[in-house]
Amino acid sequence: MRVSTANSYDNTIALLTRRQAELAAQQERVASGMRVLKPSDDPVAATLAETAANRLSRTTADLRALDASRASLEQAESGLAESGDLIQKVRDLLVTAGNATFTDAEREDVAKQLEGLREQLIAVANRKDNAGRTLYGGLGGSSVPFVDLYGPSGNGVQFEGLRGQAAAGNSALPQALDGDAIWMRVPQGNGTFTLSLPNTNTGNGSTTMGEVTDAALLTGDDYDITFADVGGVIQYTVTNVSTGTPVAGHTGQPYVANKTIEFDGMQLELRGTPAAGDSVELRPVTAPTDIFSVVQNAVNALRYNGPNESAHHTQAMARALTEVDAGHDRVLAARGRAGEWLNRADSLDTQMEDRSVDLKAEQSRLEELDPIKGISELETMKLGLEAAIKTYAQVQRLSLFSVIN
Repeated sequence: MRVSTANSYDNTIALLTRRQAELAAQQERVASGMRVLKPSDDPVAATLAETAANRLSRTTADLRALDASRASLEQAESGLAESGDLIQKVRDLLVTAGNATFTDAEREDVAKQLEGLREQLIAVANRKDNAGRTLYGGLGGSSVPFVDLYGPSGNGVQFEGLRGQAAAGNSALPQALDGDAIWMRVPQGNGTFTLSLPNTNTGNGSTTMGEVTDAALLTGDDYDITFADVGGVIQYTVTNVSTGTPVAGHTGQPYVANKTIEFDGMQLELRGTPAAGDSVELRPVTAPTDIFSVVQNAVNALRYNGPNESAHHTQAMARALTEVDAGHDRVLAARGRAGEWLNRADSLDTQMEDRSVDLKAEQSRLEELDPIKGISELETMKLGLEAAIKTYAQVQRLSLFSVIN
């Protein structure tokens, strides 16, 4: 097969054109610093780089969500710290109010201070973050999760958020805490039973808050401890109100101040000087109370001016102290969880930052051009193109006539 001179020239020009295009593409790569400018440059590298870019985008979004969660948690933890301080102030006032020498005016002053602290506690519980989200609304619901309905027709503070809490994930943390679990689940009394004095008592008798000695013996029944004057001696009788039967070993027993009595897995200490006809009501705990009701009950007790005023104040303050301590423990536990999540946020932030660096490095390795190698290849291509052009120019000047002559 014969190849004409014109065809050979055309092939050479096409080759030179292709080399010029490759040189231009290399110049563009060197100028941009990118080895893969379009998928056709390296389909495999382009695909892997796109995957890395998508993962980097998701990691960046997770970091933004984590920052938002951390900001909310920091504010929530700060609110819990403030709540703990307020509850401690409540406790200090309750201890002060236990002074038997206080006058009605002094108790009223303490009651007003307690009311102010109660309002501050509600304000903290309804606090919002910088984005306007409630910090303690649980899973959502009302924009004001804690509504104070205290009054003649109300029944204290109601939680109108949604109970529960979002679970922490591998890249996100809760932005709101369950305020119901923090402030609305305070155990009544000692957590198993309560001891209270009827308003009809006329003596000066009271009790401790009692404790459980053997949970296996608990009946869950109601009990009354009644006092009677028999021959000039005050005696007490423990009666199981639910069954209507006296408790064995505690019927018509002489009353001794500061004596500990024990029955059906429970024990308590009788104090003061009860009068004939007085009683103590022991009731099992069937539902929790809330810290706001605890404070309000203490306020109401301080303003009680009926019979046996001193004993009522002593009993009420002892119960309020026990319940306030239980409520404080719940706030501290919630603050501890918030602190743990903040520590976890720091750990997750470090992990995701490291992941971002790795993904950026992988994307760079796949797409970016090695400057030294790129410039070296560019110079090589320039030399090759120049040599090809010069060679073509020399060949093009060759002619049969110049040989014949």
